[in-house]
Amino acid sequence: MKIGFCGTMSTGKTTLVNALAKLPEFKDYKFRTERSKYLMEMGIPLNTDSTVKGQAVFLAERASELLQENIITDRTIIDVMAFAKCSTTMLPWEKEDFEEFASHMVDEYDVLFYITPEGVNIENNGVRETDATYRDEIDTTILSLLTKHHHKIKKLYKIDGMSVEERVDFVMKHIPSNIYK
Repeated sequence: MKIGFCGTMSTGKTTLVNALAKLPEFKDYKFRTERSKYLMEMGIPLNTDSTVKGQAVFLAERASELLQENIITDRTIIDVMAFAKCSTTMLPWEKEDFEEFASHMVDEYDVLFYITPEGVNIENNGVRETDATYRDEIDTTILSLLTKHHHKIKKLYKIDGMSVEERVDFVMKHIPSNIYK
């Protein structure tokens, strides 16, 4: 299965994916977490300064994950589309073309989990934007994209609040049990 976690920055996606990676049920899965720091060090503009080329790199990473049979990732095509739409340097037509192209891959996820920012403080990891307004803009855009492209999404679940342990339990209850047998 291809399982993706989407949501704005600093909602606990990476923490959750890392917790799932420790479970024996997922021993045959590959786990991918965002590599923003590495990409930033390569000179790729992030956050509001993101460019078409920068978003193409992020999209290529998400697309390469979808080539895997069993993958769990802390970012999805939806996230990339949201960051592109919220870019202040991309032109409006670039954003629309980018979304149209990227949207063709949304249906490749077997299960998507949207994680809300409710009750989670923004952490500064030296890479992600810490502006609460921008964080909310990304979240609103992700929700809009999930609504707009809902017909392409096989299964979508919302994770709101909860401890890491509760999130792991929630995920385990909402994926088919036969995927890890």
